[in-house]
Amino acid sequence: MKVKLLSYTPEPEKVISMAAKLCYSAVGVDDIEKNLTDESIDKFLNMLINIGHESPLEHVSFTFAVEGISRACSHQIVRHRIASYSQQSQRYVKLNQFEYIIPQEINEIEEAREVFIDAMKKDQETYDKLVDILFEKHYNNLIKSGKNEKEAKRDAEKKAIEDARYVFPNACETKMVFTMNTRSLYNFLDHRCCERAQWEIRELATEMLRQLKQVAPILFKNSGPNCVKGPCPEGKMTCGEIISIREKFKNL
Repeated sequence: MKVKLLSYTPEPEKVISMAAKLCYSAVGVDDIEKNLTDESIDKFLNMLINIGHESPLEHVSFTFAVEGISRACSHQIVRHRIASYSQQSQRYVKLNQFEYIIPQEINEIEEAREVFIDAMKKDQETYDKLVDILFEKHYNNLIKSGKNEKEAKRDAEKKAIEDARYVFPNACETKMVFTMNTRSLYNFLDHRCCERAQWEIRELATEMLRQLKQVAPILFKNSGPNCVKGPCPEGKMTCGEIISIREKFKNL
């Protein structure tokens, strides 16, 4: 898995502080900015977060590029609706040899690993056969309709891979770029850093948080699963490791 913070709002903590202070100030942004110091930003942001005034957090966004995740993982990511997504298309990109993600529990057992890899090989073979069959059908129809050879080949392949992709499994590797504002990221990290989250998206969320802490340490110093900020909300389904989890995210 590759996770890269591509870009973010410049001076994110300052921007949020200025936006929030404006709500409580009789002066304009120029005067607010003059009086901001690193110390005052730290103090104000902590107060802001503690009282739950979260709307100013939406003025700052972060853009991540992610590679080497499964379609099973990407399906979970896009459930976070207040975000912008761009994902590699299986409709326009022909996968001559698709990459796939092997879950660790399967990878650790030789027999299970062999069964899994064999299934992936069969999926690729089926995809290739379907592409060939569908390509021939669409190509012949396009030639009959008057398309020249070059255009017919291009359009026939697109039509072929559009339907052949249905055989690909959830394990199929995908790539994404997505942007979330700080408020949405808080929600994402609350749920996806939790030990009860699926292992792959938990690994992704934890690495995202590690990078976020490097560029906006005040904003994200208390981020992570809900148990970092208070009692575990999972009730009887708690992982029971609250002390070690808190330590992990404190030192991330």
